[in-house]
Amino acid sequence: IAEYRILGKKGEGTFSEVLKCQHVKDGTYYACKKMKQHYDGWVLAPKSCIIYNVFIGICFVHHTIDLEYCVMKTGTVALICELMDMNIYELIRGRRHYVPEPKVKNYMYQLLKSLDHMHRCGIFHRDVKPENILIKDDVLKLADFGSCRSVYSKQPYTEYISTRWYRAPECLLTDGYYTYRMDLWSVGCVLFEVMSLHPLFPGANEVDQISKIHDVLGTPDASVLNKMKHRNRGINFDFPQKKGTGIEKLLPHASQQCIELVYKMCTYDPDERITAKQALRHPYFRDLRLV
Repeated sequence: IAEYRILGKKGEGTFSEVLKCQHVKDGTYYACKKMKQHYDGWVLAPKSCIIYNVFIGICFVHHTIDLEYCVMKTGTVALICELMDMNIYELIRGRRHYVPEPKVKNYMYQLLKSLDHMHRCGIFHRDVKPENILIKDDVLKLADFGSCRSVYSKQPYTEYISTRWYRAPECLLTDGYYTYRMDLWSVGCVLFEVMSLHPLFPGANEVDQISKIHDVLGTPDASVLNKMKHRNRGINFDFPQKKGTGIEKLLPHASQQCIELVYKMCTYDPDERITAKQALRHPYFRDLRLV
């Protein structure tokens, strides 16, 4: 990409690598997301991650990463985006002291604003996790829209979605029958992790993931499991009955309103789970709404 000077690699994922670059003419620094897949011309499927990344960058300005330019040359696609300081994972990795709760609250409010805007525009993210949440000073922006889907697209969804630790129960227990509310489960996991500095449900595999969820939240009522049972892929739903430790014991230093919000976002039944719009109205964010 002749217009940009590559300065080094910032990170790498399954489908792309992120490079720090500088515009040759004006000296501005950017992040360059270079896709690993080779493309022959603009023959792109409507559901491809490229289309969604470009669409999101152009249309969504509410706490989502700004797309400056899309470059396609000799089969390589690169997205030139604003450069942020770090992601949430980098913020908490190896940290010895808790992030101050007012700062956490500010970040989560911005994250929910981003998701509320996306959901109202008919898109859900499907891969909300610390690595995909970028920060610069006190500004937070959601990034990596390669897994996005339309809220109006037909179920079941078959492709792999969301990193296991942040995956909602309906994604684990059904054969692709889930909605935009899966994003809120992920936000609850992220909120807990930023407050505690360790993941809420660090499952080693899908079976262990469900076990970890039940260890904390308890085994849900049969009525909740029955909603998912007829949409599963042969999973044994005879889960051992557990009471669950509860979130309070794992977050002793957090405010009661923070704990309550985590519970509302990590509600097992997606039909009862709080939405982004409702979460923004939660008493936890009252002081931010008054600003």
